[in-house]
Amino acid sequence: MIQLENVSKEFKSKKGVIRAVSDVSLHVKKGEIHGVIGYSGAGKSTLIRCVNLLEAPTAGKVRLNDREFTELSKSELLEERKNIGMIFQGFNLLRTATVEENISIPLKLIGVEAAEIPKRVEKYLEIVGLTEKKNAYPAQLSGGQKQRVAIARALAQEPDVLLSDEATSALDPETTESILDLLLKINAEFGITILLITHEMHVIQKICDHVYVMDGGEIVEDGPVIDLFSKPQHKTTRSFLNTISQRKLSKEFVANLKKSGSVLRLTFRGEATGDPVLAAMAKEFDVKPNILTANIMELKNGVIGNLDVHIAGAKEEVGRSLAFLKSKGVVIEEWDDQYGKI
Repeated sequence: MIQLENVSKEFKSKKGVIRAVSDVSLHVKKGEIHGVIGYSGAGKSTLIRCVNLLEAPTAGKVRLNDREFTELSKSELLEERKNIGMIFQGFNLLRTATVEENISIPLKLIGVEAAEIPKRVEKYLEIVGLTEKKNAYPAQLSGGQKQRVAIARALAQEPDVLLSDEATSALDPETTESILDLLLKINAEFGITILLITHEMHVIQKICDHVYVMDGGEIVEDGPVIDLFSKPQHKTTRSFLNTISQRKLSKEFVANLKKSGSVLRLTFRGEATGDPVLAAMAKEFDVKPNILTANIMELKNGVIGNLDVHIAGAKEEVGRSLAFLKSKGVVIEEWDDQYGKI
């Protein structure tokens, strides 16, 4: 559905050439929700604008529905963009137009028949739950309502692909939840493929099938969400996970506990999150586990459980107990200096 191959984007400035995106490749299959996460300046906004060629890539290929966008004429590109909806952090609503007009005007511009436009407005306002706000102006709406109008406007084009540029970053937590629930509903009911960018790990956790971690214009790690949440490899991924789970222990605290045993992070996936394996381990081996932190994260496609534990006991007995945990599918990471810096 969406394929980027070795895409790069450079900008020229007085100080020289700035490479905002560097050799990025990704593939979003039809009907899936993929997320790109990164800190400010990582290049993710530039990347998503390369998908519909609002920013023309300096190098690389962009394909949607097996059409090579970088080879299209201007008129062909405009036609293909009808199949791509986009929602923005700032809503981009016309202040002097009503909700109905904000949805209708783009439809007129892309050539939808006049008789069809009111039907689409009604249909998609109902989907986003704002039928009664049809005659309201943006100034009369809350932030969440404005974003729902923006989503209705994008859906009214009846696109195959929806691009989301930090759509929830300006919203409060409760409103963010409602918008994410709406995106999940849209994906499930209409099969629309969604590619979103965000700096909020909770957004990835809630709705994404696959995640790309971006840093310095590059994709530094990617994979199914459950894989990256259970065993992140890159320091940027670990840093993001700190924001939604209790992953950080101070170096001093860990060093003190290591004097009397091992300090470990245990990660449980799926059904293993409900198994009392730690209790079974303590019963079978001569070790004393002490839980330091614990949390369970519900993802779109699974559940991840994390335990930070201190295990006291003879070295050989601790080794046997860890082998037992591994046999139960538990991922084990040792808290060393590297983790202390997370």
